[in-house]
Amino acid sequence: MQHTNTRAIAAMIIAAGSFVLNDSLMQLATAALPPFEVVTVRGLFASLWCLPLVLLMGQGGSLHFLAHPRVILRSLFEVVAISSFILALVHVGVANATAIFQIAPLLTLVGSSLLWGERIGALRLALVGVGVLGALLVAQPGAASASPYAFFAFLTALGGASRDLASRRMPPAVPAFVVTLSTLTVVPLVTAPIMLAFETPVWPAPATLSLLAAAGLFLMFGHLLIFVAFRLAPARVLAPFYYAFTVWAVIYGVVIFGTWPNGLASLGIMLILGAGLAVLALGQRETSKALDRSEPEV
Repeated sequence: MQHTNTRAIAAMIIAAGSFVLNDSLMQLATAALPPFEVVTVRGLFASLWCLPLVLLMGQGGSLHFLAHPRVILRSLFEVVAISSFILALVHVGVANATAIFQIAPLLTLVGSSLLWGERIGALRLALVGVGVLGALLVAQPGAASASPYAFFAFLTALGGASRDLASRRMPPAVPAFVVTLSTLTVVPLVTAPIMLAFETPVWPAPATLSLLAAAGLFLMFGHLLIFVAFRLAPARVLAPFYYAFTVWAVIYGVVIFGTWPNGLASLGIMLILGAGLAVLALGQRETSKALDRSEPEV
C-alpha cells in the first residue's frame, strides 16, 4: 500500500511540474495570441501528441471508451476548470486566481468523504490547511480578489476537484492514455466556438506555434500522470501534494521569467514542503500500524 501511495505521490508531483510548465509556455504565447485561441491551438497539439501514443501502445481497440459516460464527465469537468481559469486569469490576475484555486484540495477531500466515504482524519486535514496557508503566502493575492470575476477562480477549483474525484472512480478497464485523449480532445472542441464568437483569431508565427506544441506535450503528460495518481491513491494521500503546483510555479518563475520569490513566498514554500513530508511520514506510520495488527501472534 505504501509503495503504491509513493508512486501516486511521485506521479502527482511530476504532473504538477508538467502542468505548470505548460502554463508558463501558454503565458509566453498569450503575448502574441488571444487567450482562448491559445487554449484551442494548444489543445489541438496535445491531441495530436496523444493519439499516436495511444495507437503505438496497442490501445486503439480501447478508443470506444471515449464515449464512456464517466470518461466524458471527467473531460467536461476539465472544460469547466480550464475555461474558468482563463477568464479568472484575464480579470483578476495570476496571483489572485492561483490563491483562490488553493481551495481545490480541500474540495477534493470533502468530496471524497461525502461521495466515497474515504476517511480523512483531523491531522491530514490540518496539514492540508498548512498547505493552503503556504500557497497563499506564495501567491500573495491583492484586493482584486474581491472582483466578481473571482467567481471563475472558485469555479476553476470546483472543476479541478470534480475532475480528480471522477478519476478515482474510473473503471479499471479504461486505459489512462484513452482518458487523457478524451480530455485533450473535448477541451478544444468547446473552446474553439468561444474563440470564434468572442475573439479575433490571429495567424500564429512559427515561434508561437512551437511554444504551443511544447505546451501541448507537457499538458498531455500532466493529464496522464494526474489521472494515474488518483487511480492509484485516495484523495486524503494526494491532497497536500496539490501544492507542488505552487512550488513548481516559483521554480519556473525564476528559470523562465527571472522572478525570484520574496521572504513571504520562501516561507510559504517551506510550509508546503513541510506539509507534504508530514503526510508521507503519516502514511508510513499508518502502514506500519496496519502491518503490526495483521501479524499473527506466536
